[in-house]
Amino acid sequence: MSYSVCVVYHSGYGHTLEQAKAVAEGAGSVDGVESTLIAVAELEAADAPAWDALDACDAMVFGSPTYMGSASAAFKAFMEATSQRWMEQRWAMKLAAGFTNSGSQNGDKQNTLMQFITLAAQHGMLWVNLNQMPGNNSTAGSENDMNRLGASLGAMAQSAVDAGPDVGPTQADLETAKAFGAHVAACASRWNK
Repeated sequence: MSYSVCVVYHSGYGHTLEQAKAVAEGAGSVDGVESTLIAVAELEAADAPAWDALDACDAMVFGSPTYMGSASAAFKAFMEATSQRWMEQRWAMKLAAGFTNSGSQNGDKQNTLMQFITLAAQHGMLWVNLNQMPGNNSTAGSENDMNRLGASLGAMAQSAVDAGPDVGPTQADLETAKAFGAHVAACASRWNK
């Protein structure tokens, strides 16, 4: 049996796209799982084919940069565009997860993940957390540890605001995202048996 994970994201400067690619790569590394990247720009039309992929997938991973303590305006437009599906509870019982990136190590990224959790809950979806122990939280830790930002609700990354997506997110944050994608895919396989 095969399963589908859709990674629906917005990326303002390319950093969150790199994180989205890592999540999708991790999800696609699990046997029997197909992962699909969908930019929110592909969902601007109500009849866009990408909506069909979201309706059909087993798990959906939301991704957005954190701007001013919340998801980007483009991602919020996607959230609002899901209202018809919410009214029909079309995504109920699907799995959902999320990731975000900001310029600061904290950057209030938790607020963005909470927005995603609320969106998922309104749709009747089940939330998948990061499932990684925090890294870089002891004298033996390092900036190169996975989950170096100590997230629990979803994957977090940090990219310096004066560096391009070829430099940020860090390799540790990309490895965190890749492992997260694999975890979501494994959960989708188990949940949908």
